[in-house]
This record gives sequence, structure tokens and C-alpha cells, in this order.
Amino acid sequence: MAVPKRKTSTSKSRKRRTHYKAQTPASSMCPQCNEKMPPHRACPHCGYYKGRTFMKSEDEETEQ
Repeated sequence: MAVPKRKTSTSKSRKRRTHYKAQTPASSMCPQCNEKMPPHRACPHCGYYKGRTFMKSEDEETEQ
């Protein structure tokens, strides 16, 4: 069984981890209202997803 002969130093392990970085969250544009929205989700602004409205927007609720 392979066992390390020496302890990996802090600088060695940190240098190895330099390429591990946080990715920016993905976002796409809503075709209905042109606001940013998470991909594969209904738009939080207008409730539009794949050609259908799934939830009422804030503007429609205030009008009623």
C-alpha cells in the first residue's frame, strides 16, 4: 500500500489547490421581460418559463 514518506507541507498543498476556485453562478436572460434569471427555472420577475406563465407577477397582484 502506498504511503507518503514525508508530510505534505502547507505551501505544497496550497499550491496544489490554487486552481480550485468558486465558479460564478449561471444565469440567463428571460425572453419575456429581459431580466436575469436562473437557468431551468421560472423567471422570478414575471413567472414566465418555456412559453407559459407559471406564477403571477408582482405587478398583476397589485392591479387586482
